[in-house]
Amino acid sequence: MAYSKLIVASFFILVPLFASLSLAADNSSTPVSAGTICKSTPDPSFCKSVLPHNQTAGNVYYYGRFSVRKSLSQSRKFLNLVDKYLKRRSSLSLTAVRALEDCRLLAGLNMDFLLNSFEMVNKTNTLSNLKADDVQTSLSAILTNQQTCLDGIQSTAAAWSLKTGLSAPNDTKFYSVSLALFTKGWVPKKKMSKTWKPTRKQRGFKNGRLPLKMSSRTRAVYEGITKRKMLQTETEDDGVLVSEVVTVSQNGTGNFSTINDAIAAAPNNSASTDGYFLIYVTAGVYEEYVSIAKNKKYLMMVGDGINQTILTGNRSVVDGWTTFNSATFAVTAPGFVAVNMTFRNTAGAIKHQAVAVRNGADLSTFYSCSFEAVVDPAGWRAWDGEFALSTLYYAEYNNTGPGSNTTSRVTWPGYHVINATDAANFTVTNFLLGDDWLPQTGVPYTGGLI
Repeated sequence: MAYSKLIVASFFILVPLFASLSLAADNSSTPVSAGTICKSTPDPSFCKSVLPHNQTAGNVYYYGRFSVRKSLSQSRKFLNLVDKYLKRRSSLSLTAVRALEDCRLLAGLNMDFLLNSFEMVNKTNTLSNLKADDVQTSLSAILTNQQTCLDGIQSTAAAWSLKTGLSAPNDTKFYSVSLALFTKGWVPKKKMSKTWKPTRKQRGFKNGRLPLKMSSRTRAVYEGITKRKMLQTETEDDGVLVSEVVTVSQNGTGNFSTINDAIAAAPNNSASTDGYFLIYVTAGVYEEYVSIAKNKKYLMMVGDGINQTILTGNRSVVDGWTTFNSATFAVTAPGFVAVNMTFRNTAGAIKHQAVAVRNGADLSTFYSCSFEAVVDPAGWRAWDGEFALSTLYYAEYNNTGPGSNTTSRVTWPGYHVINATDAANFTVTNFLLGDDWLPQTGVPYTGGLI
């Protein structure tokens, strides 16, 4: 379905911002045995088998650091194994190679998450709520990434003979232990502070104009391309900082003719204080597959409007792609913002899983964008036989437009048509904690139900 105004964040990247210290359980520093601490994990037997037993003075912080360090080691081994198999790509099917390439990307992200998590937990027993939630989110994302990798491997199992070596069930168990022990030791039982509030006025987009702050040279470039004056900011601090503007145009009048070339020109590993690298994409239908890597941070992509600037593709599972890499547009770099664009996958329901946008980017925003793909008339399709049909959670609320009638939906136990009370749990304010970070993007939004 398409929405004229939509805020999207990846289901595993939700970083709330708070300013107080987290208060873990009062007895977190008390020495306990591995057997006792493992009772708080999903698989106590596995946990007990991997935690050290020669540490009589161990507490939740000791065991938590040990498990995160061990998870990092396992993640590195898994990445090396994937690379080893990819060196044999000439003997593998194309679908197997694509599944392995997914795993390499996901394993690389996992190593980044684990490195950052270990740096956090190794410094202190007390984290701010911001940092505690950040680490908890990263450790949760690792489980999702690993399962996504294994799903792809499983789906291509018939095409190759190396699946067993990459199944790595213990890696997932290690990650579960790390998440459980971190949650027990570092995540507060209650948030004891008020949510962080902006210290300056947030203007937001108005009348199609963007509250951007940039140098006079960059401003002249932007206004010349867009043929519109920028929204003037009342003070130096009101606007959203932009470091540079480049343009994409299919008629050759811009800096680039493809979106991918413009992204390649963006600086690597920018900080939020550097400002956004703004890519203005003029009207047209762009038939290309775009993937914004994790090092292309703080990009802002602005089009000429929904159904004016269109990025389209048609990859699907039936045509040999994994669900993960069927996406027409994918982003993992933090701080991404898209405005006034349409993203499409035209494969159709007969091609099974086919993704228009895959968003794994922390603190990312889509404003005045549409996401278009044809879905199955039943609304949902089983992923892998009966797998997870009794434990999944899918919900719909207050649908409108074509396909909104839910009477012919699937009858899985985990599928729900929810009311306003339940839906309120999934709003921008409650689910994404958007009040704490969206104002910094300049994007207007509704925090609760519309």
